[in-house]
Amino acid sequence: MLASLDTTPIWLTLKLAVVTTWLLIFIALPLAWWLARSHSFMRPLVSTLVAMPLVLPPTVLGFYLLILLGPQGFVGQMTNAIGLGTLPFTFSGLVVASVIYSLPFAVQPLENAFRLMGNQPWDVAATLRASALDRFFTIALPLARPALLTAVVLSFAHTMGEFGVVLMIGGNIPGETKVLSMAIYDHVESQEYQQAHWLAAGMLIFAFLVLLCLQVLDQRQRRRQS
Repeated sequence: MLASLDTTPIWLTLKLAVVTTWLLIFIALPLAWWLARSHSFMRPLVSTLVAMPLVLPPTVLGFYLLILLGPQGFVGQMTNAIGLGTLPFTFSGLVVASVIYSLPFAVQPLENAFRLMGNQPWDVAATLRASALDRFFTIALPLARPALLTAVVLSFAHTMGEFGVVLMIGGNIPGETKVLSMAIYDHVESQEYQQAHWLAAGMLIFAFLVLLCLQVLDQRQRRRQS
C-alpha cells in the first residue's frame, strides 16, 4: 500500500515548512525584539497585525492574499513590473502566504522571552561597553534559546498542517502546490480512505511528537529557572 502512495506532496510540504521556518526566524527575531522593548505609538498596531492570523479564518486571509498578490493587486503589479510574474498558484506564493499566516507562532514566544528577560542583563553589558549588536547576540539570544526552539517547532508544525490559506493561494497543482493537507483532502474526495489514513496518521504522529517536544522544552526551562 505504501508503494502506491504518492510521496510528492509529503516532500513538497517538508520543503515548504523548512523554507518558511528559516525565513520566519530571520523576520521574527528583530520584530519580536522591537515589540518587546519598544514604547512607540506604532507598537499596538504592529502587534495587532502580527496576531491577526490567529483569529482570522484561513480562507479569509487566503482570499485577501490572493487579491493582493494577484495581477490586479498592489504586490502583484510590483512583482509583474520587475519580471517575477504573479505569485498565486506557485511555490513562491505558498512560501509568502505561509510566512504571513505562521508569523505569530514565531514572534510571540520570542517576544515573551525578550520581555521577561528585563533590562538588567542588557544594562550590565552596557556598563562593560558592549555594543548593542554584541549584547543581542551574546546575551539576549542565548537567554532566549528555549523560546527560539519553541518558535522553530511551532512555525514548522503550523506550516505543515495549514489547509485553508494553501487552498486559496496555491490551488492544488500536483508537484507545484499540492501539499500534504491537500493530498489528504483529494484522497477523501475520491473515497480512497486507505491512502488518506496513511497520510493522516503520519500527521497525527507528527503532531504528537511536536507537542511532546514542546513539553520537554518547557520542563527543561522550568528546571533551569528553579
